Amino acid sequence: MIEARHLRVLRAVAATGSFSAAGRELGCTQPAVSQQMKALEASVGTPLLVRSGRETRLTQAGEALVRHAAGILSGLTAAEEEVAAIAGLRAGRVRLVSFPSGSSTLVPTALAALRAAHPGTRVSLEEAEPPRSVELLREGDCDIALAFRYERATGDGAPAGPGEGEWDDLVVRPLLTDRLVALVPERHRLARVEAVAIDDLAAEPWIAGCPRCRGQLVQVCERAGFTPRIDFATDDYPAVVGLVGAGLGVAVLPGLAVESVRPRGARAVALEPAVRREIVALTLPDLAQVPAVTATLEHLERAARR
Repeated sequence: MIEARHLRVLRAVAATGSFSAAGRELGCTQPAVSQQMKALEASVGTPLLVRSGRETRLTQAGEALVRHAAGILSGLTAAEEEVAAIAGLRAGRVRLVSFPSGSSTLVPTALAALRAAHPGTRVSLEEAEPPRSVELLREGDCDIALAFRYERATGDGAPAGPGEGEWDDLVVRPLLTDRLVALVPERHRLARVEAVAIDDLAAEPWIAGCPRCRGQLVQVCERAGFTPRIDFATDDYPAVVGLVGAGLGVAVLPGLAVESVRPRGARAVALEPAVRREIVALTLPDLAQVPAVTATLEHLERAARR
């Protein structure tokens, strides 16, 4: 295998015409130059230099290798400089995928702080709900996925913590626990109470959110002994709030989702018993060692703490 250090010595010998002069240029001894040239000739399997008295000249193979060495070494130098820039956060790219309420609450704060600290690091943003966001990460189409999972429930309806095992192959950075709230029209009979039970809303028409949130809503309602009558379903949180505000039904939304929109005509009421979802940032184990990815994860954690 040809090593870059051997190519640098070969170029010095070709430029200076002797091992001793090459050694002086490179800051090493003449025997060291001779040893490296022997190693290079052994690697390529043919003589590269011919020594006649005090004169050292290139063979045809040596001339060919010197010709290519310039491009190889300049490309290697450029690569080393680029890698050093990435490692030092003077450059780099991070592909982030987030669910919508994370995009409008956590992401802007985190990315503004990241840009201020490391202006050479570029972040692209795409929106996808889990499990699709997690699939994109595993498929190599993003570097960090913001995702969530709902707490499992025990037989008596009490929370038992997030589902285990689904992210075992990933690096999981917990960000925050997001509590779901009930959303009712301002003039609703329950609009002024501090908290409601899910079965207090059993007879109401429902507006449901994203498919995963919709499935969670049905499960929570069925554990409370009823099946919700879903009149409208939309992935757009402002649309959910608008429909509730217009008096067309009630909804259950994550706290982050309510935080990201102005609930005109609607009121948020605490839900009891509490239903929570865990918000996390996910990446692959190898990507977790990349400086730009590490910095982005740290700024997401800081944004969540705020």
